[in-house]
This record gives sequence, C-alpha cells and structure tokens, in this order.
Amino acid sequence: MPNHAIEITSGPRLLDATQGVARTSLGRRRRPAEGLIQGFLFVCGAISILTTVGIVFVLGKESLLFFASPEVDLARFFTGTTWQPAIGQFGILPLINATLMTSMMAMVVAIPLGLCVAVYLSEYASLRARGILKPILEVLAGVPTVVYGYFALSAMTPLLRSILGPNTVDIYNTASAGIVMGILILPLVSSMSEDALSAVPRSLREAAYGLGATKLETALKVVLPAALSGIAAALIVAISRAVGETMIVAIAAGAGPNLTLNPFKAAETMTGHIVRISGGDLSYDSIDYNSIFAIGLMLFLITLGLNVLSRQIVRRFREVYD
Repeated sequence: MPNHAIEITSGPRLLDATQGVARTSLGRRRRPAEGLIQGFLFVCGAISILTTVGIVFVLGKESLLFFASPEVDLARFFTGTTWQPAIGQFGILPLINATLMTSMMAMVVAIPLGLCVAVYLSEYASLRARGILKPILEVLAGVPTVVYGYFALSAMTPLLRSILGPNTVDIYNTASAGIVMGILILPLVSSMSEDALSAVPRSLREAAYGLGATKLETALKVVLPAALSGIAAALIVAISRAVGETMIVAIAAGAGPNLTLNPFKAAETMTGHIVRISGGDLSYDSIDYNSIFAIGLMLFLITLGLNVLSRQIVRRFREVYD
C-alpha cells in the first residue's frame, strides 16, 4: 500500500492524485470582513473616549470661567450654606446635601428590595416565574423618568401626607422623590445582582447542600458572599444612577436650595437646580450661566469617585473560580 506524504506550504491547498501528495496551507488567510468589523469596533471605542474627553474639556473650560470670577471664593464654594448666584452667594452645600439625601433614600428602598428580588430569581424562581418577573422589571426600567416624577408628586406625596400629616410633609419634599427614585433603580440593582448570583458555580451550592445546609442558608451564607464583588459593583452603579437622576427631583423635590436634614421638607438637588436655571433666561457668559458648569463638574467628580470606588471594591472582593 503506497505511503501518502503531507507537505505543508504557504500556498493554497493542492492535491497531486498521481503521487497521493496533499499540500495543506496553514498560513494566515486574509479575511476582509473581520478586518472591517475590527475597525468598526475600534471607531466606536474611540468615539466613546473622545466624547468623554470632550465633555470633561467643556465642563473644565466653563467651570474655570466661573471659579476665575472675582465674586467666587473657592473656600466658600465648598463650605457655604447658601446658594444664590443672583446675590453673589455660592455655597454648594445645600445642593450636595439634597442630592445625597435623595440618593440615600433611594438606596434604602432599592437595596433590600433589589437584593430580595435577585435572590428569589437566582435561587427560588422557576423558569415560568422568571419569565414573568423579568419583563415586569424591564418595563419599570423603561418608564420615562418624567412619569416617575409626576407619580412622586401626585401619588407618593399625598400618601406620605395622609400617613404622617400635611403639617409634617410638604407638597414638595425629598422623601417622595427619593422613594420613587428607589423604584426607578430597583431593576438595575436586581438585574445586576441576579447576574452576579447566577455566576456563582453550582458546585458551591451542591457542597453546601451536602453539608446539610438549607436552601435559605445556602443562598445567604454561601452564594451571597461569593457574589459580593458583583453585588457591590451593582450598588455603586445604582448610587451613581441616583445621583445623576434629574426629572424626578426636578418635579417632586422642590425648587430652591435649602440646607435641611428633614426629608419631608423641600430642597433642590444639583441636577434639579441645573434644570431650573438652564430653563430660564440666562445671558451667555454670565455668572449664573457659568455656575451650571461648575455644578456639572461637581456631579462628574462625584460620579467618577463612585466608579473608582466600584473598581476597587470589585478588585478587592473578586472571587475567581476554576
């Protein structure tokens, strides 16, 4: 029986039937379609980076005009308790305080509910129940925020006033805005947390069951700690989303900076103030106009800090499974 030899060349595959020799090419083939896709992905990444750089440049440029004004004192900007640009008062603390109050109120609502929903979907829900609940959560995420804002003003505020009394709860207050913001970011918390819980290997659950743990003990003492890095990242992203929310606080929280720790009083957030001021008649390059970019820069720095913190938490508590 004749021996068949295989010869490796850099050219196309050839077959010599008379000698039984097959020449196979192992060289890299040119794939124009793959090159086009790679170039398109690179362009998309470059556009996103350049867009971010452009936003930072505009914020920084306009903010420098604000801080360079002789009316603005940098120390009073961070420590002042009154924000009234029309009379030369530039203390940003009332705006930051209201922003943090509504964000923390939102997290008080979203964290426990979101984690409970995530644990249920990951550990308890059947395929049918998951198929019903998942679309409902996606519908909540798709509702326009302006609808949430009017829901907070026309439904949540009257509910709080009927429970606590109209003398306790103002018509515009940060509590109703924060609660509805928690409902808004609930799908984000539950979806990202459920993904983190589902990524935990099945072997950990089986090992816990083998040691006699119940389903609840396995979920709370094994699966939840194993997914801590993903859950922490979800919570940080949710906080960033709450800090940057605009329409709910602009409609339901109140108009006018007010330094108060009472969540049932009206107070204006940073995003709400930007909406109110930018909607008025502001002359270009005025101190009021430039203050909008200074507030926007502060929002950007807060969000950036939260994202950096999220990366550190993920890196610190990340679990790698083989």
